[in-house]
Amino acid sequence: MRNLGPVLADSWRLFKPYFFHSDERKLALAMLAGVLVLSIAQTEIGVLNTFWSNLIFDSIQQKNEHAFFALMFTWLPLRSGWIMPGFLIQALILILLGCLNIFITQYLQIRWRAWMTGDFLRRWLSDRAYYRISVASDAQGIATENPDQRLSDDIAAFCGAGANTRPDTDTLSILLGFLTNIVTLLSYVVLLWVLSRGVGLFGMHVPGLLVWVALVFSIGGSLLMYAVGRKLIPLRFFQQRYEADLRFGLMRARENTEGIALYAGEAKERQGLMRRFGAVRTNFMGLLRRVLLLNVTTVCYGQVASILPMLLIAPLYFTGRATLGTMMQINQAFGSVQGSFSWFADSFPTLATWRATVGRLATFDRAVEAARAADRVGFTHGVAAGEQYRLHDVTLGLPNGETLTQGLSLELPAGADTLITGRSGAGKSTLFRALAGIWPFGSGRIERPSGTHLFLPQRPYIPLGTLREAVCYPASPGEIGEAAVVAALTNVELGHLLAHLDEAGENWVLRLSGGEQQRLAFARALLIKPDWLFLDEATASLDPELEGRMYALVKRSLPGTTIVSIAHNQSVAAFHDRRLKLDATGGALQAAE
Repeated sequence: MRNLGPVLADSWRLFKPYFFHSDERKLALAMLAGVLVLSIAQTEIGVLNTFWSNLIFDSIQQKNEHAFFALMFTWLPLRSGWIMPGFLIQALILILLGCLNIFITQYLQIRWRAWMTGDFLRRWLSDRAYYRISVASDAQGIATENPDQRLSDDIAAFCGAGANTRPDTDTLSILLGFLTNIVTLLSYVVLLWVLSRGVGLFGMHVPGLLVWVALVFSIGGSLLMYAVGRKLIPLRFFQQRYEADLRFGLMRARENTEGIALYAGEAKERQGLMRRFGAVRTNFMGLLRRVLLLNVTTVCYGQVASILPMLLIAPLYFTGRATLGTMMQINQAFGSVQGSFSWFADSFPTLATWRATVGRLATFDRAVEAARAADRVGFTHGVAAGEQYRLHDVTLGLPNGETLTQGLSLELPAGADTLITGRSGAGKSTLFRALAGIWPFGSGRIERPSGTHLFLPQRPYIPLGTLREAVCYPASPGEIGEAAVVAALTNVELGHLLAHLDEAGENWVLRLSGGEQQRLAFARALLIKPDWLFLDEATASLDPELEGRMYALVKRSLPGTTIVSIAHNQSVAAFHDRRLKLDATGGALQAAE
């Protein structure tokens, strides 16, 4: 595999935190050591089974009924003084070890996934990395498509604990498979070297001939598998990406059913979704052709591997220099050594899938860290000395590098309700995002006064859950009394929804109209009672009369709150003490007439 070093470095970067730096590291390492010991024990029982195979086939060849049944159900004392346990005993031990190994492995996987998911969520939601990733451009090396896939499917695939996870394609399975194959190789190669005595090739005696044959055959197979299967890696990577794009498109269509219906845009939506599915289908067909070619190569290689040792050993058996049991033992040992040497070739499809998962997850991990680091540069933030917002020499930019404002200085004093106007595209909403401390593109110093701040955008965020949870957001319902919730909804003229406060399973984004959603946001303001309330077109979906009632409600109910609004409707100017207009050409804020 090309670029194996960076892949291993990325996988180590993802593997290390849980096993060496988490608060569960001791338990994690203990379980990892446990599954490794259990896997080695199963391997060693497999070595023992080759000697059992030798004895059982010799007993068949010699028609030794006593030895045969002893080897099947109890045990057989050997001339060397050792005791060979029977098949029943070996099977019981293997079943016990196997079940225990599976349980510990899966328990470790789900704990690993739980910790890794929590860690990624913590970092993704810290320093507003999630927001910067969503607004960044690819040129900045931060933008990452489908974070939901990374946080769900890819972490599950990496750790190996998920309903849709393919067996043995996770990191733990691959690591244990690699380590147990090393143990298998060390265990069987000595046995095969000893059993190779007397085996020749074209009349020549070569010490350890079967070991060398297995090595050369495996190297050839590995090179062949790599040549055939190397294109699987990008195909697996993009298949997951296109599938996620399709899911995102379907989710967007589901969340915007009303808009699509009003525009009669069904044909356009179907065209867009089928275009996304076309990418899935085209990539899958390429994947299918490559997998078919790899499977043909694997099957042919496996068939040759199954008969090769028999062809080499058969002359010894037919000349009487080897028993049937010895022949079977050599066949088992050769298969194990050849399988260990061919681990890379046999595991190539699995490694291709795993590498694609590591690539997507490592890309997201770097994007999160880059976003968190970038959010700490650009603007400098501080606490204002007085009760006012201050902007000093602020430049506001866009993700593509375009500048909206330059050298902007502004003071918003407490108690002076301010209306900010300006034509569309002048940067009013971007200014609000900068005042909120979430906009990452620009420079200058922003000072915020102490106290609570609430920003209401034009399209309020409605979380999943009950209506009560939506009204109380971002607080939890337990923090706000029943009477306060009822009063807030009644005051914003949403009293007809009180009977549905605790109904489960409702998608309130689809059920509530745009105006109802904006009034729901006003109810939050009444519950939170912020010192500063910023309204970014927060009444755009309301008629002028209802808009006026909402402003009058806030002024009456929250007398100690300073209101800063962006609005195009001039009627709201009466609810503000001063008006500022943002000049789109130079980015200056000037007193409006």
